[in-house]
Amino acid sequence: MFTGLIEEVAKVLWIRMSDRGTQLQVNAPRLANKTSVGDSVAVNGCCLTVSSRREDQLTFDLLEETLDRTNLKQLRRDSLVNLERALVAGTPLGGHFVQGHIDCSSKVVSFERSGTDHRLEVDLPADFAHYAAYKGSVAINGISLTIAELLPKSFAAWIIPHTKRYTNIDVIQSGDEINIEFDILAKYVERMLARYAPQD
Repeated sequence: MFTGLIEEVAKVLWIRMSDRGTQLQVNAPRLANKTSVGDSVAVNGCCLTVSSRREDQLTFDLLEETLDRTNLKQLRRDSLVNLERALVAGTPLGGHFVQGHIDCSSKVVSFERSGTDHRLEVDLPADFAHYAAYKGSVAINGISLTIAELLPKSFAAWIIPHTKRYTNIDVIQSGDEINIEFDILAKYVERMLARYAPQD
């Protein structure tokens, strides 16, 4: 479980196939020495397990499902990724409950400045549109955000200067693919209501 508050923006060293499958290695000088093999770390919002650690470097194994569903398959050397360690009991919950289970990846429609803030608009896939709610929570590349506008085929969130400066959203552009995890509460409500819905 995570909160969507990014702890470090790490730089990708490599992503490659090996006899163990696909592996991702990042340079994370702030978090590496606080992390052990077997720990869970959200990478662009995707919960991954640390398979090895060496000095400032963290390595993760990637499943085919992970590559199919997320933007991790598009990473290249020097790509920037958001990192967050798993929530520890007693830690202040400043964002919202984020599982690290990406629902889908989607395209950035626009990312434009407005005063000191920025407006981020993201394409909303029809299969997941019912999970999005005005003023509801959403995790984008692992960042806890609030849906400020709900449009027919997209949604928008406002990005404050701190979030832009300390996450990889700082380098985002229109057309980029981002990871989305919708609020877990919406999924449980859907599941419970389905139990009492009329059956065909």
